[in-house]
Amino acid sequence: MSARFGMRSFTLLASAAIIGAVTLGTGGTAHADNDFTEKFLEKQPLLKGSTTASYYWDDASGRNGDTGLPASGKPMQKGLAASPSWPLFTEGYVVYKGKKEPFFVGDRGPGTPSNRGVMLDLDAKTFAALTGGRFNSSSLTVNGIGGEGHIKVDYVITKWGPGVGKKNHPVAFATGAWGRKDRNPAKAPVVTAVEKTEKTEKKAEPKQAPALVAEKAPEKAAEQGQAKPQQGKAPEAELAAAVTTREPRSNGAGAIAVVGGLALLGGGLFLGRVRLRRATER
Repeated sequence: MSARFGMRSFTLLASAAIIGAVTLGTGGTAHADNDFTEKFLEKQPLLKGSTTASYYWDDASGRNGDTGLPASGKPMQKGLAASPSWPLFTEGYVVYKGKKEPFFVGDRGPGTPSNRGVMLDLDAKTFAALTGGRFNSSSLTVNGIGGEGHIKVDYVITKWGPGVGKKNHPVAFATGAWGRKDRNPAKAPVVTAVEKTEKTEKKAEPKQAPALVAEKAPEKAAEQGQAKPQQGKAPEAELAAAVTTREPRSNGAGAIAVVGGLALLGGGLFLGRVRLRRATER
């Protein structure tokens, strides 16, 4: 954190020139003040990559190497990150061991550490949320992580800031890319079919309606050999129950069988009466 240096004097003049326009342009934009949601993840990614991230907390209190308020003019807060080259008010999120946290670029840095590949300075509260540590408001450090101050993270940019800065993979502060307007942003990565499928699978599958489940229950039980006739019912009642529980698609065949049975029964009764009449006539 002590390496957050004296670069502030180099950036304040350049930052001040764009703060007014940026503030007006972003007005009521909700940055990382709100909780991270799946809706945030649905935004089209403009850039993906990975880097080493450090952390800091500058609240102008002068404690622990504090260099003053962030260059954007925004108060220090959870989700406010410093970048050595991305435009101010660029938005995105970082991923660390499966945990995701949003951020917006509200400051410049790291300085010298960016020469060694540390291309993102997260706020201490976001760093604590990612690592499982605790933010210490007295020391402005993160406790419970064994003094670890750097982590490898994946980053996803979802919106470029309107001001000066490099709209591509970050470069060291010493390059001066933070002060030049970039009119050729990185080409947005293509979302693969696998990624689209994974997003779709996150949605819960619709459950079957209770009526449909109840309708299929007798058929399933019959297939498993578990269907048993109810005791205490006359055969006629069992036949009626079997007919009423039959599925609609088998009604035609069942009707034909019933009509055929009734026809045979009627024919038998008719022949019986004829024979009886002849016997009495004799």
